[in-house]
Amino acid sequence: MILHSSTTGDGDPLVLLHGLFGRSQNFGSLARRLSGQTQVISLDLRNHGASPHADGMRYEDMVADVTQTLDALGVGCASVLGHSMGGKVAMLCALTHPQRVARLIVADIAPVSYRHANASVAAALRALRLEPGLTRAAADAQLVEAVPEAPVRAFLLQNLAFGAQPAWRIGLAEIAADMRLIEGFPVIQGGQSFDGPSLFIRGARSGYVKDAAMPAIMALFPAARVETLGDAGHWLHADRPDAFAASVENFLRSTA
Repeated sequence: MILHSSTTGDGDPLVLLHGLFGRSQNFGSLARRLSGQTQVISLDLRNHGASPHADGMRYEDMVADVTQTLDALGVGCASVLGHSMGGKVAMLCALTHPQRVARLIVADIAPVSYRHANASVAAALRALRLEPGLTRAAADAQLVEAVPEAPVRAFLLQNLAFGAQPAWRIGLAEIAADMRLIEGFPVIQGGQSFDGPSLFIRGARSGYVKDAAMPAIMALFPAARVETLGDAGHWLHADRPDAFAASVENFLRSTA
């Protein structure tokens, strides 16, 4: 599958991969900042943003989408940065196609399985009554019980096209069907690892990358360095955009 992409800047390529229910625009400010020193390629993963919808959210399939898209863009090797679900795509890409990944940056996720409320969130989105003329305020009110955090609701509703015939832009049914796979991580063959430069950035207020996950990270990414971003939650690039961008810039500069 060829994914929707946008490219800005010149230099060594850096691929940006968003998280679950996200889209490439989530990294807009980061892409603009980094475009002065690198070629930034922002991708919409399958069933997200403006990319095609398709059954199957296996990480192996998402990695294939990324490599096929880079082939179509004429990019042989690139640094790859991914947040959450996108971070898992980035990690598996580095593990299975190490010749394609110059440097790896993973934002607030580890190569382990999770069990979060994403299935209930997907169910709440699918239950939203898409009545003609639905307003953002009315849709927000329908989600309050299932998603009490206002910023999260605003993030999710970016995926809804309003107007006379409201419709989801994302492949919501396909995402919901494979939520177990999305929250998991593929089994890696014994001894397989990515030895290239790797940076894992976690949010101090996030519970996604706990100390217990460090052995799993180091086993697969022995050259990894781990940074903790103070006063940041899971969406650390939104909570601390300048600090997050500075960490990425320093890593790219130090491993050039």
